[in-house]
Amino acid sequence: MLTGIAGWVDKSLIDSKLFYPLSVKTSGDRLRFYATQFSLVEVDSTYYGIPKPDSAAAWAAQTPPGFVFDVKSFSLFTNHPTKPMSLPPDLRGELPSELRDKNIYLERMPDELLDEAWERFRAALEPLRAAGKLGAVFFQFPPWFLPSSRSLAYVEQVQERMFGFQVAVEFRRPEWLDVRHRDGTLAFLRSRDIPYVAVDVPEGHATSMPEVHEVTSSKLAVVRFHGRNHETWDLKGVPPNVRFRYDYPEAELAEWVPRIKEMERSASRVHALMNNNYSNYSVKNAQQLQRLLDASNRR
Repeated sequence: MLTGIAGWVDKSLIDSKLFYPLSVKTSGDRLRFYATQFSLVEVDSTYYGIPKPDSAAAWAAQTPPGFVFDVKSFSLFTNHPTKPMSLPPDLRGELPSELRDKNIYLERMPDELLDEAWERFRAALEPLRAAGKLGAVFFQFPPWFLPSSRSLAYVEQVQERMFGFQVAVEFRRPEWLDVRHRDGTLAFLRSRDIPYVAVDVPEGHATSMPEVHEVTSSKLAVVRFHGRNHETWDLKGVPPNVRFRYDYPEAELAEWVPRIKEMERSASRVHALMNNNYSNYSVKNAQQLQRLLDASNRR
């Protein structure tokens, strides 16, 4: 069981001055310090652009043996609108003129450029995989990614594109797990040995995923904690440290202890990641959850 947070260079966390020593100034030094406190981190920057392999090689070098990185997919591959500037410069230069000045969507990308983008993404993560430090690549699909045979075929394509890498899937459309679709969704993921990313979110909103923590892969189970802030959950266009601003009371984290222990019985690894990025809430809650799990194991 590993706990951690989403991103070690979150501005709100750094500005809080409640986690990193004041002498720690660079991204590399922050990662080195972070790795003295946790053995797992989620890389969010990969959603906004394909990193260079040198960056991933540096992350591997800056962390001790056994440290694990879970990595978010580049936005283009999960049907999110993607700014042309987030593409590597040479690929951006090859875009048709009508695609250069507005958001790009997956279905509009020329096939040869899309193939090359996937190749660059895999190459960027290879240093982490080679170092034995890559956990899973998260494909977080948006609310408009609907349950359908076409969508399932795309998830299969994602897994095939990422052959040799562990992928995991997070849905943001509740219908994936409604009465009509739940059994089929989970059976599909099990058939492909793809972990379903369980989420903790505020209940009762149109985009609130049901409380499901089913294990769909024997290799890995994942929980991401997005906070339970009802007031900010449906806000559009706000930064994560507004939407996910939530400090979990210990009683709410304790709800997850028996669930995680149940997940551990079916999956060889379980990752729990705090995405409630405001001030030091994420690191504080990750440490609280780890203490609760450790105390439960001692009983």
